[in-house]
This record gives sequence, C-alpha cells and structure tokens, in this order.
Amino acid sequence: MTTSSVRRRRAGSAVTAAVLGLLAAAAAPALAATDGPAGTPAQGAHGSAHTAVQGAQGKAHTAVQGAQGSAHEAARGAVEGAARTPLGITRLAQGPGHAVAITIDDGPDPRWTPQVLQVLRQNHVKATFCMIGTNARKYPDLVRAVAADGHRLCDHTADHDETMDHKPVAYQRQQILDGKAMIQKAVPGVAVDYYRAPGGAFTPDSRAVATESGMQPLGWSVDPRDWSRPGLPAIVSAVEGRLPQQPTVLFHDGGGDRSETVAALKQYLPWLTARGYAFTFPVRATP
Repeated sequence: MTTSSVRRRRAGSAVTAAVLGLLAAAAAPALAATDGPAGTPAQGAHGSAHTAVQGAQGKAHTAVQGAQGSAHEAARGAVEGAARTPLGITRLAQGPGHAVAITIDDGPDPRWTPQVLQVLRQNHVKATFCMIGTNARKYPDLVRAVAADGHRLCDHTADHDETMDHKPVAYQRQQILDGKAMIQKAVPGVAVDYYRAPGGAFTPDSRAVATESGMQPLGWSVDPRDWSRPGLPAIVSAVEGRLPQQPTVLFHDGGGDRSETVAALKQYLPWLTARGYAFTFPVRATP
C-alpha cells in the first residue's frame, strides 16, 4: 500500500467517525423531546432535531470534501516531489563484467573531432560525446556526424563555466538548458541522454535541472588528464592501470591540441579489446 493510500484511508476513517458522532448528538435531543408532553414543545423539539441533523450532515460533507482535498494534495505533492528528486551521478558503464564506457568532452572541434571519430570507427567503438553548446552551434555538421555514427550525446553546458556551482540556480539552469537546446538544434529528434557538469561542478540544483530535462548526471571513474597534455606515456599508463568495475573513461576532443588524445585512443582501444572489454554507454538510472 502506498503512503498516499494510507493517508486517504485514515482521512476516510476520521470523517466517518465525525459523521456518526454528529448524527448521534443531533438525534439525542429529538428522542428526549418526543418522550415529553404532546403538542408544540414536541414539535419544536422535532424541528430542532431536524435542523441539528441537517447541520451535522453539512459539516460531515464539508469534512469529507476537506479530507479528499487533503489526500489529493498529498498525492500530488508526492508525485511532484519525486519528479524533482535529482538522480545520482553515474560513473558506471552499462552491463555486467568487462564493460567500459568511453566519453569524449569539450567538442565538437573541426580539427580533432573528425580524427577521434575515425579512431572510434576503426575500432568499432561507440562513445558518449559531451558537447559544449556554443561549439555545437558553431559546428552543427560535426554534431550530426557524431550522431550518424551511433554515438550518444551529452550536454556539457552552453559555455563550460567550471565555476557555475558557485553561481545562482537560475544561471545554472540557463547554462544547462541552453546547452541542450543548442545540441538538439543541430540534430532535431536525437536524444541528449546525459548531462556532465564542467570540471565535475555538480550541485543538487543542477542535477535536478538535468533530471527534469530527461538527462542522467554523468561523472567519470578514470581520468587520464589528457586535457593537460602530460605526454602519451602518462595518458596510456593512467588508462591501462588497474581499472575499476564497469569504468567510465574521460577523454577530450576539444579545448586545445588533442593530438596526444588521438594517439592514446589508437593504443588504448585495441588494448581493451584484447583483454575482453566490451564498449558500451554509461548507466542511465530512473528517478
């Protein structure tokens, strides 16, 4: 039995008790009056009893309406509350066992995104591209190329403001929704399944906005820091180290020179395949 059902049952029981009490109180004077002398006093008592019963019925009706209204409001509040509850941040790849989700951030970029797509295609890998809205607006053909290859789309906000977790909720909402709209405009009808905060700057409010917009908040479990250009050996060492269960690995195709990322993917993807890993997308939960 749901919480709302229990509330409605309790409200109905309380109303029934109130009605019975009111009717009994109204009926008692009427019975006492009919036991007295015949004539006007008895008629007056009968009239008083009738009025009392009508009043009791009116109060009972009002109580029933109030209880029903309260139950309805409670049920509606519970549904709305559930809809506003933000999803947790997923860091897992879908599927049991050897599964890995490759995620690509900060594009699309006219130089690096096509190269990343080519490496993914050669290795039969589907990835999740976390796109900055202004880049998607500037290069809509690249957004379409990513979607056409069967990769998933992720909203990485409109402007990639890594300090947005310290800014008003209205600003966070605008960054998230504008970013999603810019991506969707490039590929109408294609879903944007995930939301990744710039630099991981999530807040409960930003996660709630993403949830309400149908997007799963997306983190990562392996970060080779390829964006900092630490050198190919450092990137490869970071991603070929001990992997957690169902890892979500972070790479970048935008924000600067990504030649090391492309080179790392050329080594890393065949290494994963040789060890029996399957490539998939990040987990999508439900509220």
